[in-house]
Amino acid sequence: MKNGLIMFTLLAAAFSGVAHADDAAIKQSLTKLGVQSSEIVPAPVAGMKTVLTNSGVLYVTEDGKHIIQGPMYDVSGAQPVNVTTQMLLPHLNALEKEMIVYKAPKEKHVITVFTDITCGYCQKLHSEMADYNALGITVRYLAFPRQGVPSEVENQMKAIWCAKDRNKAFDDAMDGKGIKPANCDIDIANHYALGVQFGVNGTPAIVLNDGYLVPGYQAPAEMKAFLDKHQQATGGK
Repeated sequence: MKNGLIMFTLLAAAFSGVAHADDAAIKQSLTKLGVQSSEIVPAPVAGMKTVLTNSGVLYVTEDGKHIIQGPMYDVSGAQPVNVTTQMLLPHLNALEKEMIVYKAPKEKHVITVFTDITCGYCQKLHSEMADYNALGITVRYLAFPRQGVPSEVENQMKAIWCAKDRNKAFDDAMDGKGIKPANCDIDIANHYALGVQFGVNGTPAIVLNDGYLVPGYQAPAEMKAFLDKHQQATGGK
């Protein structure tokens, strides 16, 4: 982490005198790499822009000449903060209406899980949903077909997300009962792209309310203990 911060500091100093350019130079550089950008916004570091792409989050100098990929951390406070994932939270919450939600009766925590119906540990997590909910953990699902997009799994998950009763369709799929055809305007590619931007490279991948990413399956009791500890460490977030 230290080397990365030094690099960001050097880049900020090196380009502090560069006049602000429009985003055309950045887009041109990304085109050379075959990368598609969906949004370009100011970065926390002077002289750079944050770029959301189909390959993840990039930090690009305003002249488009230098690119860094990976999370950026703010270490000015008591705890390091991943500003990259925090920046992605509005995009995550914008998909709330498309999430398949299993709400805890006495909700204490909310987690968002990038899932794949062909993933064994995703199936295990879902089989224990009653236990997560009983511990006060609400689970929200977004689709992350590990085959990528487009793929057969993407098509299957789209049918689930487009079903009249998404929860039942998802339950049935996770129980191996088959998937009924369905279609709608939900684009699973948007779920997948957001997962890539969060740094998801396997499923299940769990995003907490503050953007913290927990990779891999966590048993209900372990998840609850981690969430309680994390909430205490981050001041109740």
